[in-house]
Amino acid sequence: MKFAALVLRNIRQTLLSVGFAEVADALLSGGVCLDEVALLPYDDPTALPAAIQRLKGECDGVFVVCDEVLLPAVKEGIEQVAGSKFSGDLLETEECLFALLTADENGKLRAKSEVVPAVDKRRGQSFYSVVLKTVLAPPEKVLAAAEEVSETGARVSVHTSEENGVGRVEVVYRSSTPKVEVDEAVRILATALDPYLYAMEDVTVGEQLFRALKLHRLKISTAESFTGGGVGEAIVKNPGASSVFFEGLNTYSGESKKERLGVSEYTLKTKGAVSGDTAYEMAAGLLKTGNCDVAVATTGIAGPDSDGSGTPPGTCFIAVGTRERVRVFEYLLKGDRASVTRQAVNLALFLAYKEIN
Repeated sequence: MKFAALVLRNIRQTLLSVGFAEVADALLSGGVCLDEVALLPYDDPTALPAAIQRLKGECDGVFVVCDEVLLPAVKEGIEQVAGSKFSGDLLETEECLFALLTADENGKLRAKSEVVPAVDKRRGQSFYSVVLKTVLAPPEKVLAAAEEVSETGARVSVHTSEENGVGRVEVVYRSSTPKVEVDEAVRILATALDPYLYAMEDVTVGEQLFRALKLHRLKISTAESFTGGGVGEAIVKNPGASSVFFEGLNTYSGESKKERLGVSEYTLKTKGAVSGDTAYEMAAGLLKTGNCDVAVATTGIAGPDSDGSGTPPGTCFIAVGTRERVRVFEYLLKGDRASVTRQAVNLALFLAYKEIN
């Protein structure tokens, strides 16, 4: 079967403003692979009807992605060409399935809950998936593991993506695929990516850490020097976070680190604010109060410039500790300021999760 997507966009805005990727990923998760994607100017009244006229005889499904404000006009235009009426956001003819999807989270959810089931009904089979989530898994390891799965001949497909250090590896398979083949594919991927793996379902690293803290009845505190409270935010956004979160401090200045966390003047002067020693003392300072079981501390240089010490932008130190020990990890992250910060947040959450599991 052949499927196509038509994406209506303002040609005066960047492609990143389209917001199409999540919708496409949601379709792919259901085994709906797009054979063609066309970007159309939303203000050209002839572009969409011409594309629909061409594709309705070539494709089994055509999905139009646009901003919500454009939906009424788009729906009317498709109905005129198809010679039939929509039922909600779907229009089915003998030759083609048409769907309207907004370029946002709602569009992603409708793609999974409405479009994929409608496609499954037309093709007489369903697709399922298993999702593995990782943090900072080397791309070459992910690709090698996917290739190993392919070499087994298993009737599955492996799709991978990465954003801000968090990887998503999805095994998509038909309802008719033998369970043993799916299990073997998942085993190969989980074994190869085990050092970077935090979940076997599609959850954020913050959600997974929250679950682990709750399961083990632990309380966590955070001290952040360049992640701006992002680590704490990822935890407290979970309902019931007060049962696991004791406190979060944003200690950007040297004085704050000394007064609030007990970081020594000697460490700050000889090692610098961005150092493993400082990160260690920040985490140790949280644990000294005795009110938390797990401590996470971050310090680094998000960029775009260095701090004058010669330390390159993207350098970060993350300390994770319990009452038994504190460990420090050093990374050199790539990307702009926002990307480096988000990667560091995900790393801190991941390391805390690994520490208590």
